[in-house]
Amino acid sequence: MNPAAHEAVIGAPRLAVVGVGLMGGSLAAALRNARFVDRIVGVDEDPRSLTAARAHGLIDDTQDLEAAARDADLMVLATPLGALPGLLARLSRCLPAHAVVTDMGSAKQSVAEAARALGLTRFVPGHPMAGGECSGPAAARADLFAGRSVILTPTETTDDEAVRAVRTMWTAAGAHVVMADAATHDRLVAYTSHLPHLLAFACAELLAEYAPAEALAPFTGAGLKDFLRIAGSDPVMWRDICAANGASLAPALAAYAERLKGYSERLACGDFEGLLSHFAKARAFRADLMRRSTHGKH
Repeated sequence: MNPAAHEAVIGAPRLAVVGVGLMGGSLAAALRNARFVDRIVGVDEDPRSLTAARAHGLIDDTQDLEAAARDADLMVLATPLGALPGLLARLSRCLPAHAVVTDMGSAKQSVAEAARALGLTRFVPGHPMAGGECSGPAAARADLFAGRSVILTPTETTDDEAVRAVRTMWTAAGAHVVMADAATHDRLVAYTSHLPHLLAFACAELLAEYAPAEALAPFTGAGLKDFLRIAGSDPVMWRDICAANGASLAPALAAYAERLKGYSERLACGDFEGLLSHFAKARAFRADLMRRSTHGKH
C-alpha cells in the first residue's frame, strides 16, 4: 500500500451508495444507525429503486454518478461485478483527490487490476461475506453485516489512509474486517461461496427437468429448502461472478465432480462403509468450520 497525505474522511462523511438494493441499502442503514454518516446519496440506474430507498429511509437524496462522486467523501459501489469496470472508468475522470471508493464485488482480482490500471489509488477492493436471496431496497436491513467477515484486498499501490477509512466504515457497520491479497481471496471464495451457489443452481435445474414443481412439492422437506435457498439469488449477478472468477471456480467444480464420481462408484459396488467414512469426515469438518466461522449462515 502507498501512503498519501490527504485529509482524513473518517467521521461524519458524506456517503454515496451506487446501487441501493439489498447490499448497498443495508450498508446505508447500518451506517445511519451507527451515526457514521451525515448524509447519504443514492445512485441507481433504476428510478424505482431510488424511490423505494428514499421511502425506506435508506438515503437522503439522489444524484447521478458524476455529481455524487464530486460531493462524496466516501463512495460504495454496490453493483453487479459486470458494471464495475465501467463505473471505475467514469470515476477516474471525476473523483476528487480526497474521496475514497470501495466495492462489494464477490471477485477481487479483476476489479483491483482495473482500478490500478486507471490510477485509482484510493479505491479499496472489498467483499462482505453476507447477502441473501432477496433483492431490492425493501430487503435491506441494518444488521445484515453484523458479525460477518468483510475481506479487503488492497494492492501495493492502494493508499493506506483509504484502507483505514474503509476498515473504519465496515467496523461501524458491525463487521469483522479481514485483510487478504486478491488472488487468495478469489481462490478461497471459489470454494466457500461460488461453488455452493453453482451447486444449488444445478440441483434446482436438475429437479425442474426431472418433474414438475407440483409433483415434487409434497416430497420436499427442510433439507432441500435449505440447500436451494441460494438458488433464489440473482442470475445476472452470478453470471458476472462466474465470468470474473472462472479461473478459480473451474478447478473447484472439477474437484467436486471428481468427489461425486467417487461417491457414485462406492454406491455402484455397494461400498457403504466407504460412504460412511466420507460422511463422518464431512460431518466433523462441518462442525469445526461452524465453530470457527464469524459470519454463520449467509
